[in-house]
Amino acid sequence: MSWNRKILRVNLTAGTCTPEPLNMQWADEYLGSRGLGTKYLTEEIDPKVDPLSPENKMIMATGPLTGTMASTGGRYTVITKGPLTGAIACSNSGGFFGAELKFAGWDMIIFEGKSPKPVYLYVENDKAELRDASHLWGTTCWHTEETIKAELQDPLVRVSSIGRSGENQVLFSCVVNDLHRAAGRSGVGAVMGSKNLKAVALRGTKGVSGVKDFPAFLKATNAAKQVLKDNAVTGQGLPKYGTQVLMNVINEIGALPTRNHRDVQFEEAGKISAEAMHEKRPTDGKAHLITNAACFGCTIACGRISQLDKGHFTVQNKPEYWGASGGLEYESAWSLGASNGVGDLEALQYANMLCNEDGFDPITFGATVSAVMELYEMGVLTKEQIGIEAPFGSAKALAYLAEITARGEGFGKEVGLGSKRLTAKYGHPELSMSVKGLEFPAYDSRGIQGMGLNYATSNRGACHVRGYTVASEVLGIPVKTDPLATEGKPGLVKAFQDATTIFDSAGVCLFTSFAWTVADVQPQLQAACEGDWSMEKLTLVGERIWNMERQFNLAAGFTAKDDNLPPRLTSEPAKTGPAKGRVNDLAKMLPEYYEVRGWTPDGVPTADTLARLGL
Repeated sequence: MSWNRKILRVNLTAGTCTPEPLNMQWADEYLGSRGLGTKYLTEEIDPKVDPLSPENKMIMATGPLTGTMASTGGRYTVITKGPLTGAIACSNSGGFFGAELKFAGWDMIIFEGKSPKPVYLYVENDKAELRDASHLWGTTCWHTEETIKAELQDPLVRVSSIGRSGENQVLFSCVVNDLHRAAGRSGVGAVMGSKNLKAVALRGTKGVSGVKDFPAFLKATNAAKQVLKDNAVTGQGLPKYGTQVLMNVINEIGALPTRNHRDVQFEEAGKISAEAMHEKRPTDGKAHLITNAACFGCTIACGRISQLDKGHFTVQNKPEYWGASGGLEYESAWSLGASNGVGDLEALQYANMLCNEDGFDPITFGATVSAVMELYEMGVLTKEQIGIEAPFGSAKALAYLAEITARGEGFGKEVGLGSKRLTAKYGHPELSMSVKGLEFPAYDSRGIQGMGLNYATSNRGACHVRGYTVASEVLGIPVKTDPLATEGKPGLVKAFQDATTIFDSAGVCLFTSFAWTVADVQPQLQAACEGDWSMEKLTLVGERIWNMERQFNLAAGFTAKDDNLPPRLTSEPAKTGPAKGRVNDLAKMLPEYYEVRGWTPDGVPTADTLARLGL
């Protein structure tokens, strides 16, 4: 079968690496990756645990389709209690690391305790050992990966690591694998740093050989790949333009959060768009974008490989940034750019590379800088406090703040707290554009009503990849709904949220859902995995996982009051665009959402719901 039936438990306190059998009953009930890893976490830790204490655990988990020939089957997730939010944290990443974990014969790794000194885990098939990482501590993700590969004398080793931000407990630090892919949100890198775990290095040569019905699996995966190829988004738009294809689209419909959500359209969006990345620079005659790139097994290839202008102020003294590197995605281009009023593409790429190199989330970083810039313009923060003049639109301030956050110096330590803690410290908590402490991504919910409900109810805080209703409300996938309407949105949000758990737990990329529905994933799982994986069962599994995450958050101390939006989005109308004069009508949608979820008016799953889901 597609599970290896084996997990690795690493006790960092004791320095031991112990194999144990995978709980196959749980695999049948929670599938894999996000669902199965979260089941293990919720069974093994107290929901009220301090996220940065040794008592918290961190799990790296694959899905049953990870490492197979299923398109985009290279995903893995990092599951823990998030330090940025205090909620369940499950951050998904692509690249090649997830498939390598599967090839080494493991379904997941559970890290517990805290090492007395910096270490990294080396896994070569059945062999697993902790090695000294003192010489790597204080270095970047890029340096760590390069050094480990050189030490092991194996360029095919796959490495996942933290940078200085994770070591310094930046609350939105990432776990970075394959240089430019990341388990990016909620601060999972800070948890890894709190355990003195610098990296995980994998080498697997076993492959995946346990597919239940290979002829049926080959037929199902080929059919699914054809669906991706024939779709305008996954077959054309994403390969050519990447996720950046959305910049001008979202700006035109008046849902591009600008200057800390004070505005919903950015006048310089065209300068930082996908189209701009294709244009040749007047300075050196080269285009910002060199080519696209793909993760393991991916037939979409939405990744960007970019090249910076050597003469730009941000990179004159950074020769290591002169070559080709991971390029801007839509979310990072928005958070570093429009959110801060910065229309300098080169500065955005520079800041994004700092995020990659030192391992911190560009969404939370950019959104926190937005709050800093607004506080600066209000006179609450000064040039002396920040270290630079920081009005909206300042590319130099953006670059400077990225540098000092990466190094953990000066005001960078304040930025490393995230916007919720920073704005509260300076007396203006209302300026944090976040839910449950997690900052919003690139969609203003005054112009896309369903996303507001999704943000408010998402189990890990404001997150677009927990229920991407933009697909329906803007792109018409799988059906077109009015982005300004509230009717029907509770049911739509629930459907997207539950379906997303299936994609995540199966081990495939959520971007396939621009073309696939769960009905395209189902035959692949049915052929790959033992047992019944009917649509009815998958629907139940998706809902079960969502409610399990909700139960964890409730036990951690969250209540219905946390299913909310900042007052700016519910009381300050959009100034321009199709949504002009509108706020997000969360209050109209939330009671119905609780009802369709089978929850009480206080947002608690009823006894009947829990019984129906086997929770």
